[in-house]
Amino acid sequence: MNANALPSPGALDGVTVLDLSRLLPGPYCSMILADHGAAVIAIEDKRQYAADGLFLPTVQRNKRHMTLDLKTDAGKEIFMRMARGADVIIEGFRPGVAARLGVDYDSVRQVKPDIIYCAITGYGQTGPCRDQVGHDVNYLARAGALDLMGDPDRPPSIPGIQIADIAAGGMNGAIGILLALYARNRTGRGQYIDIAMTDGMLAMLPVAHFWHGFSGQAPRRGDHLLGHRYACYNTYATADDRAVAVGALENRFWRRLCEAMDMAQYADLQFDEARRAEIIDAFRRAFRRHPLSHWETVLGGQQICVSAVHTLEQALCDPLFRKREMVAQIETPEDPGETHLGVPIKLSVTPGTLRTPSARFGQHTTKILAEYGYSETQIRQLQAQKVV
Repeated sequence: MNANALPSPGALDGVTVLDLSRLLPGPYCSMILADHGAAVIAIEDKRQYAADGLFLPTVQRNKRHMTLDLKTDAGKEIFMRMARGADVIIEGFRPGVAARLGVDYDSVRQVKPDIIYCAITGYGQTGPCRDQVGHDVNYLARAGALDLMGDPDRPPSIPGIQIADIAAGGMNGAIGILLALYARNRTGRGQYIDIAMTDGMLAMLPVAHFWHGFSGQAPRRGDHLLGHRYACYNTYATADDRAVAVGALENRFWRRLCEAMDMAQYADLQFDEARRAEIIDAFRRAFRRHPLSHWETVLGGQQICVSAVHTLEQALCDPLFRKREMVAQIETPEDPGETHLGVPIKLSVTPGTLRTPSARFGQHTTKILAEYGYSETQIRQLQAQKVV
């Protein structure tokens, strides 16, 4: 994708976002907005994050980034000047921090009454845990999600992706902002959005919640309908120490799988409790007899819901994701081929685009200040005072 090309305006063209957040949840949220045309300025003062490797460049595409010390009066004045022209503000501080800095919702709406202000935290702005610290694994644990991950006879397994940060925080934040923008278009009123990642994780358990009510028993880790209890929805090792994922939940898929693997005797025993362990063991032995390539040939072309378990490297090279533009490059004169994960939401008229590569920490500070009316002399003074 050539960044010098002129893409069609995105769905959020004309929306200005100031992102005060750090690390992953908030920056992922603003990346979604930026991908769809919003003008996002990321504002950060934690210079040690860049030095310590905690500044994540892969969520800084399509944005501009500036440094700003909000603990100074000059820094707060700069922010408020920028806020007057903003539509959305995102922050990820612990509850109360934005107020102490003087950049909270009540302060901002004094200068921008219709501002949409989104705060993303672990435990929310209210409740007994509002002041607790945490990371992704803690939010998974508190919401009951982590207890469903892993083997039944071992402690829960931490997933290799940051589900709470990305889905419960970043994605829910983006949804909340879009809802608030839509409401503002109708009413003219801005609003405050309280996103708690623990709320988002609990909301991701509708199936577990249904089965709890249906059966009267809570799902057990590694031992429930969609978690290894039955052979039809399971994972299996192959002869070359790779793995396949079987999702033959509907009986028609299960029957085809049994027939394809010469185990038709199990077709009518999909959920038979008395022989459940026997059937799982039979499939484990069967898959272990051949390498993954064999099973891809035997099962790959059939309507069975069986997939190879890919590594990240294999997924990035998969023709599926290449064709779907989920692995793409942003070409600029400075960087002819920075690879990015693509835009997953495909809009036909106002598609999201990869326009500019990952912003470096503080890369656009001087230019942004100039755009907001600061002279070269004033900018040098701000730099000397370490405000920026």
